Amino acid sequence: MEQTGVQGYYAESAERLGRVYESVSFEDVHGTLLDLLPEAPARVLDVGAGTGRDAAALAGRGYTVDAVEPVAELRRVAERLHPGGGVTWRAGALPEIPGVTGPYDVVLLSAVWMHLRPEERPVAMRRLAGLLAPGGLLLITLRRGEPPVDRRMFDVPPEEVAGHGAQAGLRLLRTVADGADRLGRDTVHWHAVALQLG
Repeated sequence: MEQTGVQGYYAESAERLGRVYESVSFEDVHGTLLDLLPEAPARVLDVGAGTGRDAAALAGRGYTVDAVEPVAELRRVAERLHPGGGVTWRAGALPEIPGVTGPYDVVLLSAVWMHLRPEERPVAMRRLAGLLAPGGLLLITLRRGEPPVDRRMFDVPPEEVAGHGAQAGLRLLRTVADGADRLGRDTVHWHAVALQLG
């Protein structure tokens, strides 16, 4: 994801987004998928980790967590908000996320997939599938509704995600319409998709 349109927005908004994202708990955002998580310790990759809320929560549950975030300003906010949290931070972005090596038991993308262009999504899905251990989980939350005008975003249906997953050797475990936006935005709602390798 290039700096203009997506990363630039997050760089300029990092401090504000830190307050916004951290106002909603990991459990509130991912509650419909938590029963799928393997027992800790397990290896987790948080892609597009933002301000670190999810990465820190997973580390706090005993997982070994690598967090990838392309925006340096967000990484700085995350490291300030969650110091010594047992999370390894690195720069990187989909669809390739160079330098990241699996296998991971869980790969999490929270509010990330909708930034990828249509031609990037199959490439990204193959890359993510290649990072999973046998039986590993890919958990994706999708922002649905009319995309905002201040950054590149697409309304990606869960059926498309499941289709790209199937092409990459992942089977669909669950899709959940998570409903209303937890930040109170009337035009936004969410879906969760859980895929598994093997």
